[in-house]
Amino acid sequence: AEIWELACQVRRDGVDLLAVTAWSAFGSIGWDTLVTRESDNYESGMFDIRSDPPRTTAVAALVKELASGVEPTHPVLRSPGWWRRPGRLYETDPRDAFQPVTTSAPRILITGATSPLGQALARICEARGLSHAALSRLDVDITQRTSVARALDTFQPWAVINAAGFHRVNRAEIERERCLRENGEGAAVIAEACARRNIAFLTFSSDLVFDGRTTRPYLEEAGVAPLNAYGQSKVEAERLVKREHPETLVVRTSAYFGPWDELNFVARCLEALKAGRVFGAADDIVLSPTYLPDLVHACLDLLVDGASGVWHLSNPDPMTWAELARDVAARAGFAPSSIRGIPASDFGWKAIHPAFAALGTSRGFHLPPLSDSLDRYFHEHEGVLVA
Repeated sequence: AEIWELACQVRRDGVDLLAVTAWSAFGSIGWDTLVTRESDNYESGMFDIRSDPPRTTAVAALVKELASGVEPTHPVLRSPGWWRRPGRLYETDPRDAFQPVTTSAPRILITGATSPLGQALARICEARGLSHAALSRLDVDITQRTSVARALDTFQPWAVINAAGFHRVNRAEIERERCLRENGEGAAVIAEACARRNIAFLTFSSDLVFDGRTTRPYLEEAGVAPLNAYGQSKVEAERLVKREHPETLVVRTSAYFGPWDELNFVARCLEALKAGRVFGAADDIVLSPTYLPDLVHACLDLLVDGASGVWHLSNPDPMTWAELARDVAARAGFAPSSIRGIPASDFGWKAIHPAFAALGTSRGFHLPPLSDSLDRYFHEHEGVLVA
């Protein structure tokens, strides 16, 4: 969009500029490293060719507008590109590298600001130059229509990402009504308010909507059959948001870990190992551990592209909790004996967990391999985690 605008200006100044090309229409591989090393990282262009048929992106919509003489309309175009921000020249913490967006660009509104997911969303929006506002439970009660309406009317967002709700799976067995109200009814309240205002909406679901009676990763079209109260609340949320706002983007994901949260499974495993304790992990539950930064980037990509419907986003490497712990221990230099695989029943969890909850996708949108994500996780903590 910026090049097009400059091209139009120089033509008005008398330069005989004939065309602007939409380079790499079908994406590129390795361009994020400027082809300086082996990389199979694919980045989409106007089309994402991992889908069949290829999925159109926000770039395709932009090119169509420009070619038709229509003024570009996407809200993110009013935010500065990364090449306009000081952090473009060096690798560092995103909070230090990029100055907060101060333009008049419409914002993304994030609920659940104090949750690990909400914090990661805000942090990565800032790194990507996406204008945003993050609200906590004290700022907005997602179960109350008046509270949600007030927030939307105040911030006038172009999109809402719902990272709020009831997150404690085992506690949900005791507080079923609260879990259903916050996860199901809360998501529906936001969906209805967004639909009235023509606002894009993204909310999250879980691998716990499945019963685990399979040995192959679940695809988006698989039938749901939750075994616990938390999973039931997410099934209800999916049903309600589809009814209230059919264009909602629903992202199902699995247990995630990130570099900024010290309470996730990987962080707790490393803390125990550094303290010299044997770490116990379930060896009879298979899931798709997911690196939180990868999840957030993918969600923002889809949101910007205008995607809707149910999407499975998780790292594509099914494993048990114990296998993940052993991988983490090995990377940190601890002996295999420091991890003890035990049955899930020994943990005394109140919620029944599906024995197999790995997520696959029929949409062709894959996150990086878990090994690559773990490499980046350890890089974030270089010199701190290794034994």
